[in-house]
Amino acid sequence: MALKRSIGLFESVMYGVGLIVGAGIYVIIGQAAGLAGNALWLSFLIASFVAILTGLAYAELSTMFPKEAAEYHYVKNAFDKRLAFLVGWIIMCTDVFAISTVALGFASYFSFFFPLSIPMVATCLVLFMALVNFSGIRQSTEFNIILTGLSLLGLIIIICAAVPHFGSVNYFSMSNGFRGLFMSAGLVFFAYLGFEDIVNMAEETKNPKKTIPKAIILSVLITTVLYILVAISVVSLASPSSLAASEAPLALAVSKVFTNADTILAIIALCATASTVLILSIVASRMIYGMASEGSLPRQLSKIHKKTKTPYLAILLNTIIVIIFLNSKSLSVLASMTDFGIMLMFAVINASLIWLRYKQPNRKRAFKVPLNIGKIPLPSLFGLLFCSVMLFSFPRNVINLTLTILAFGFLVSFWNE
Repeated sequence: MALKRSIGLFESVMYGVGLIVGAGIYVIIGQAAGLAGNALWLSFLIASFVAILTGLAYAELSTMFPKEAAEYHYVKNAFDKRLAFLVGWIIMCTDVFAISTVALGFASYFSFFFPLSIPMVATCLVLFMALVNFSGIRQSTEFNIILTGLSLLGLIIIICAAVPHFGSVNYFSMSNGFRGLFMSAGLVFFAYLGFEDIVNMAEETKNPKKTIPKAIILSVLITTVLYILVAISVVSLASPSSLAASEAPLALAVSKVFTNADTILAIIALCATASTVLILSIVASRMIYGMASEGSLPRQLSKIHKKTKTPYLAILLNTIIVIIFLNSKSLSVLASMTDFGIMLMFAVINASLIWLRYKQPNRKRAFKVPLNIGKIPLPSLFGLLFCSVMLFSFPRNVINLTLTILAFGFLVSFWNE
């Protein structure tokens, strides 16, 4: 039984934009402003360039292997099945960590209105999104479009509030020089994470070889324009130092113009975090489904529900694991492990594309990364180098914990041998 193809370009773009916007922009922009000063917008521009490097690699690979568990298939074809399993394993783990972290963030915003137990609220959200995920991909994407629209509305409100104040500051002023600017760019890069998950919906996308590359590039470009406008807006309304000191920097900026900004931003943040939990839940369950279909995980996890055409056992397993992690006391570490895992995955994906140019040069590619020297795609080479260097910027405990998870995944890879 096959998954149902019901996602078009619009749904794919909204899916990507929803995951990229997510909760990141509502949290990290204050710290980034403290590093970059009024030149905050340049940090987002630099980060978007880096995201595009890996995004282009995903775009080409998605036309070669339009399947669920996309990264697994890319690495398997480029290198071998065991390395592919490890990449799939780290993606599943980082998705679980990310869902847990964002769900608890949702619960924190929810407590602004109702003082309920944060783990309980987070658990209810995860269960509800699992039901939406199970109900069918069409229902899930339509629900996500609504949440994404509300998240984007919040950013548009901030931009509109700041328009009369545009030009009030020097937008090239850097609080900490170029070093601060690039440190800020490294920080806001994580606000772009999510575009890569579009490829994991390939088997449920109409004409994936054309739709997915367009969706990846459009998602990054749309969010870049929004992020740059938001960055200009917040420094036009509040000083970088005050933004850095605030736990709710966007609320602080909007409060200069609107009253009850905390309430407005809390509602918008609820939409953003809920949207992220839904999309990550879809992606994680499809990764489990795809790897089970290949025999790298128990075959039972690849079963598809007759009525909803969704991988219900994969959804159930992912939901159970996430709920377990909702009671973790080290969410800050888990969030860093998420970032480390994604950066590691990006490095391997760029390496996979480079190697496949030599290993399978005649394979049909509906999209090809531009700017090549011989068979080497320069964007992917630069993406590989950047991601590899970034891996050494993480705390030692995060590196050690992630490597421990990889070692355990290596043992699990012998499951079906």
